[in-house]
Amino acid sequence: MTSLTTSLKKMNYKALMAEFVGTFALIFIGVSTIAANEISGNASGLVGIALGHGLTIAVMVSATAAISGGHLNPAVTFGAWLARKIDGQNALGYIGFQCLAAFMAANLIKLTVPNSVLHDIAMGTPGPGSGIPASMALAMEVVLTFFLVFVVFGTGIDGRAPKVGGLFIGLTVALDILAGGPISGAAMNPARYLGPALASGNLEFFWLYLIGPLMGGAIAALMYYFVFQESANLYLFSNKMNLSSAAKQRRSSRR
Repeated sequence: MTSLTTSLKKMNYKALMAEFVGTFALIFIGVSTIAANEISGNASGLVGIALGHGLTIAVMVSATAAISGGHLNPAVTFGAWLARKIDGQNALGYIGFQCLAAFMAANLIKLTVPNSVLHDIAMGTPGPGSGIPASMALAMEVVLTFFLVFVVFGTGIDGRAPKVGGLFIGLTVALDILAGGPISGAAMNPARYLGPALASGNLEFFWLYLIGPLMGGAIAALMYYFVFQESANLYLFSNKMNLSSAAKQRRSSRR
């Protein structure tokens, strides 16, 4: 009991609430954008849906970055944990609040959009496009999430990054949806799938939108950590120097 209390005290509740608000906005605006497109007879189309998601991420990442880092996505949090940018306790808290926010946002939408529209758009739940096999959608989710998390590290987490808030992260989300929306739904985010899926009672592709984003996020995070991070570059350079010195010593001893 004492260890549980100590663990809870270590969690950053302001950061958890920031993650909740940001993720709530993503799901609410994202699904509402899809619903608005349905109501208007496809007036905004894929571009409108991409901008709805991308602009929400740009705004909310910028608003929450100073408080929580603006993850708003379990795949981003998982990658940050792998790269040692967040401890395990807070990472679990982030993911829990992100998923809770997604579920609550999806249910609130039921009070703002007619049920018939939500039925027609399957609650805005991402899914493989017509005729697209699950394996192809999975591969697309891995690639799209890799791009997203790579940009998050390059523009948000890396201390050398340009101070542009969430602009480039939002643009990446929009670009990913334009490219992968018709293929996989371009979730790039387990919470983006889970909230609407739970609200609609259809979890058929939960495995796809869990494995794909987490895998893509992990690859991007580990690549950035071991290859592009400044300390990683120093480590690699130091290793080369040590190997070079050791080789010279061996050659000298042979003489």
